[in-house]
Amino acid sequence: MWRYLKRVLIGKPLKSLDTGQSSLTKFKALAMLSSDAISSVAYGPEQIVTVLVTLSAMAIWYSIPIAAIVLVLLLAITLSYQQIIHAYPSGGGAYVVATTNWGKTGGLIAGGSLLVDYMLTVAVSTTSGTEAITSAIPALYKYSVPISILIVLMIMFMNLRGMSDSANFLTVPVYFFVVMMFVMVAVGAFNVATGKITYQAPADYGTPITGMTFVLFVRAFSAGSSSLTGVEAVSNAVPNFNEPKEKNAATTLAIMSAILAFFFIAIIFFGFYLGVVPNQKVTVLSQIGTKIFGGHGLGFYLLQLSTAMILAVAANTGFSAFPILAYNMAKDKFLPHAFMDRGDRLGYSNGIISLAVGAIVLILLFHGQTNMLIPLYAVGVFVPFTLSQSAMIIHWFRERDGLWLGKSFINLVGALISLCLVAALFWQHFNNVWPYLIIMPILLYMFHQIHHHYVSVAKQLRVAEKTKVQLHDYDGSTVIVLVGNVTRVTRGAVNYARSIGDYVIAMHVSFDENREKEHKTANEFKAEYPDVRFVDLHTSYRSIAKPTLRFVDEIAKKAAERNYSVTVMVPQFVPKKPWQMALHNQTSLRLRALLNSRENIIVSNYNYHLHE
Repeated sequence: MWRYLKRVLIGKPLKSLDTGQSSLTKFKALAMLSSDAISSVAYGPEQIVTVLVTLSAMAIWYSIPIAAIVLVLLLAITLSYQQIIHAYPSGGGAYVVATTNWGKTGGLIAGGSLLVDYMLTVAVSTTSGTEAITSAIPALYKYSVPISILIVLMIMFMNLRGMSDSANFLTVPVYFFVVMMFVMVAVGAFNVATGKITYQAPADYGTPITGMTFVLFVRAFSAGSSSLTGVEAVSNAVPNFNEPKEKNAATTLAIMSAILAFFFIAIIFFGFYLGVVPNQKVTVLSQIGTKIFGGHGLGFYLLQLSTAMILAVAANTGFSAFPILAYNMAKDKFLPHAFMDRGDRLGYSNGIISLAVGAIVLILLFHGQTNMLIPLYAVGVFVPFTLSQSAMIIHWFRERDGLWLGKSFINLVGALISLCLVAALFWQHFNNVWPYLIIMPILLYMFHQIHHHYVSVAKQLRVAEKTKVQLHDYDGSTVIVLVGNVTRVTRGAVNYARSIGDYVIAMHVSFDENREKEHKTANEFKAEYPDVRFVDLHTSYRSIAKPTLRFVDEIAKKAAERNYSVTVMVPQFVPKKPWQMALHNQTSLRLRALLNSRENIIVSNYNYHLHE
């Protein structure tokens, strides 16, 4: 049943040789990797206006100079990440760049920040998509959290099907949104030019507003900078592009940034021109669409549909970048090696599933509220921005290649603005971003512990060259067979134990209240195998674990004196159908887990397969 369901949801397994055939064209890559960045125009400009209107609706005009600064930062980041793509084409983005130039700790801070940020990417994107849905259908507002979780699961299964299938699916919502945004901008510009839309700004551009301070300006700027999240995703996924990989990735990044910049400034302009004020249940983009398309007509609903679709699938940027970043960190032994394994469809399925679980937890913790997630989301991406761009300055001063001074200046501008944004986020949004100060030390400790374990394991298992391995020679073997009752399973296990052991012991644990039954078991066994020692251990408690361990330890101690090896055989029957395992107790599983803690014994299974 499970295998059939897996095939339906994920698809048939692909051959390992098919990996190279799943590379991305620029058309597909733009859909797959830009959905997060492009979709951020649905909530980034709104964040700026939301901060400004806390002072007065007349302060909305300040969104225009703030947007200009955001676009300067976008330019610096885009140029910087194009340099990273060419300098570090193996992927990994900020993690690889920071590790190479700032060292292990800098790389781990960047990597850890991005791991959390990609979880936040999925959470923010899906909750924003849900808000677009509930703006069009208010009756669904109370189901926001379940809808968000359902979207996460859908995108998870889509990614488990493989990169090629994901890219094919994503082309529809991404390009649908791009087309609808261009249509909205074109219709809006036409309506403004023909006078169908009148100027409704609460205050003209440049009007002095009482109470406007530098602190509020910075707060609005830091909030709006969330629109730049997702730009780094292309640099993480360079290995997934068609040849020439670096050129195609850099071109895709440039196209994505140009689209993002155009849409961002267009929404800021129309929001100011039309005097749109944020509403808790109706997004700014939705209000702009209503005024441009003249009410809730076909154009409005197509815009809302496209917005909901791209916000929902924007989470796919996280699903594209997280597994590759986790792979690079696992390769460096800072994450479990399971993140390096490919699934049936050749994707890094463990990374995909881990990301989905983390995002769902965040949605539940923050009750699906986008505004509560965005400041922490921005910190998670601007810390790696700062580290990667400052690391590139070190890179250029070391390499001194081409116009390295000009490139260093670009990185310096980006690094300084990113650093100022991080400081502003902690200064202005500390109530939302303080978890970063707890999460990051925990992650760094976890990374170091994992790395220490892998290094220790490698050191203990490594066979040095020209070193003769000393193997222990035993004089005989003792086999302990764990016996519950006398069945065909017991017979098969004892017969096999006699074939490999010099000394066989059958061990049984009995409980005080069933003495008559236990005597019967002992008599049956002795009648069947009179030459095999049968040991019946009595216990007043319901656990068989402690008596078993005590007995095995004692036998192991005596066997060591005789230079005998000790094998504990755990018999079990295996049902014909996997689901039937749930109908039986898992005593053998628990015993094996317990016995594996003893380094001086060998644990062996004896499986008796049922046919019906």
